[in-house]
Amino acid sequence: MKKSQDNPPLKVQNLSKFYGSLQAVNQVTFEVQPGEVFGLLGPNGAGKTSIISTIVTLEEPTQGKIEIFGHDVQKDPLTAKSYVGWVPQEVINHGFFNICEIIKFHSGYFGKSLSEEETNQLLKRLDLYNHRHKKVKQLSGGMKRRLMIAKALCHNPKILLLDEPTAGVDIDLRTSLWDFVKELRSQGVAILLTTHYLEEAENLCDRVGFLSHGRILRIGQTSEIVTDLTEKTIELILDRELPELKNSWVQSQKGNEIHLKVPMTKGVFEGVRLAGIDLSHIKDIRVKDGDLEDAFRRVMKEGQQ
Repeated sequence: MKKSQDNPPLKVQNLSKFYGSLQAVNQVTFEVQPGEVFGLLGPNGAGKTSIISTIVTLEEPTQGKIEIFGHDVQKDPLTAKSYVGWVPQEVINHGFFNICEIIKFHSGYFGKSLSEEETNQLLKRLDLYNHRHKKVKQLSGGMKRRLMIAKALCHNPKILLLDEPTAGVDIDLRTSLWDFVKELRSQGVAILLTTHYLEEAENLCDRVGFLSHGRILRIGQTSEIVTDLTEKTIELILDRELPELKNSWVQSQKGNEIHLKVPMTKGVFEGVRLAGIDLSHIKDIRVKDGDLEDAFRRVMKEGQQ
């Protein structure tokens, strides 16, 4: 029986990692399913890269287990890693080879021999085709980042690990890379992503885990985390001044201007009514929903207490 038929693409169980006396990862558990983008989010030094390093066997876990389609990465690393494409934080390329040569060498590490047509198709998808004969040292920073992704995909992996893939790139490249990630997700690729761009993570990730000091503080569906942990801000201008409102949702009341913070589970006008305000008195209203960054800040703050 093929293990891959009965197991998730990536399963991390009770993972801990020490560097001497420093614990970088503390009992971390999560899974990534086919066609899912899972975001591992946390401040610098939270343990994100250490987790990815143990998945790709650059580091050995101190405790715990990592399985890729049921294959233990420590006991069966060659089979496990054959499913994985990895884009590390740092751009690592050999400057004196051209793009086509790099792809040929890298696919050979996985026992694949890409045809010229397959190579060209991959490069076209990443807007590298017209530069395919350039040496890596001639490429811009954005092109080098695209080449890192091409290298990770040249053996058609079922799992893609993206460690800060858009760090330091311009907004156009960032947008095109995220579009490409969405395309891969639609093809059933399981994607583990770390990023500091929380707005992008909110739009891209199906689920997220908040990591701090090596521990996952919260994990769940992105939309549910935002709904459960944030508030919508409502700014009102009324046609008259009201007596002082005795409601915990009222953040400020000055003249005919009132600011509310209402749970995301409440509708806008429902929240206004429950705060004790007659809707007929509203002259102007502005609403800002809570977002993933708000949820992240709250969880990080609570995790420090």
